[in-house]
Amino acid sequence: MSLLPATDTRPSETKRVARSRAGASSRPVQLSTRGNRWLPWLGALLPLTLLALWQYLSLTGVFSAVQLPAPSRVVAAALDLLGRGQLGIHIAISTQRVLLGFTIGALLGLALGAWVGLSRWANLLAAPTIGALRAVPSLAWVPLLLLWIGIGENSKVTLIAIGAFFPVYTTVSAALAHVDPKLVEAARTFGIRGLGLFTTVQLPAVLPAVVSGLRLALAQAWLFLVAAELLGASMGLGFLLTDSQNNGRTDRLLLAIVLLAILGKLTDLALGAFERWVKVRFPSN
Repeated sequence: MSLLPATDTRPSETKRVARSRAGASSRPVQLSTRGNRWLPWLGALLPLTLLALWQYLSLTGVFSAVQLPAPSRVVAAALDLLGRGQLGIHIAISTQRVLLGFTIGALLGLALGAWVGLSRWANLLAAPTIGALRAVPSLAWVPLLLLWIGIGENSKVTLIAIGAFFPVYTTVSAALAHVDPKLVEAARTFGIRGLGLFTTVQLPAVLPAVVSGLRLALAQAWLFLVAAELLGASMGLGFLLTDSQNNGRTDRLLLAIVLLAILGKLTDLALGAFERWVKVRFPSN
C-alpha cells in the first residue's frame, strides 16, 4: 500500500497558510508599537489633572486664597523672586547642598556596606548598631549637629549625607551578602583577591542593585534638605519653605514645594539614565 497521499504536504497551500499566519502574528505587534508611542505621555496625565483640580478649587472658593492660592499667583511669586535675583540663588544653593551631601553619604554607604556585606565579623559587630541609627528621625540629628559643628554649611551637608548614607549602605550590604559564592570562588582560583576581587567581580555583580540604592539615597537627600536648612540657613528652598510659612506667604510656600518636586525628579531622571546604562553594560546581572 502506497504512503504518498498521506505524506503530500501541498507546498503551495503550506506557503499560503504560513504567510497568512505570519501576517496575522505581525499585525498585533504593529498596532502595539503604534500605541506605545503615547505611553510616555501618560505620566503627564496625573500632574495636569492635579493642576486642573488645583485651579478649580482655588477659583470656586472651596479654599480661601490664603489656604490655596491659584496657580497663577504661584507663578507670579516665582517671577517676583526671579526678578529680585533670589530664585536662582535658592535653587543653586539647595542643589549644591544636596549633591555634595549625597556624594559624601553615598561613598560612605558604599564603603561601610561593602565592609559589612563581605565580612561576617563586620556584619555581627556593626550591622545592629547601624540598623538602630537608621531609625533615628532626621530632625533628631539637628540639635546634635548644631552642638558639634555649629551653624554653617558643614552641618547642613552632614545632615544630608546622613540621609543619603543609609539607603546605599543597606542596599550594598544586602546585595554583596548574596553574591554567588561560585563566582567568587572561580575568581579566587585565578588569583584575584582583596580589592581586586571586589572591583572586578563582586561590585559589577551587584551594580544594578547599587544604582537602585543610589536613587533611593538621592530621594532621601532631598527629604533631609528641608531639615538641614533649619540649621540657621538664610538661603535655599528649605529656608524659602519655612520663611514663607512664618510670613503667611502660601504662594511662595507652594512654589518651594513644586520646585523641590521638580528638582528631585530631574536628578532622579539623571540617575535613571545611568541605571539603564548599567543594565545594558552588565546584562547578566
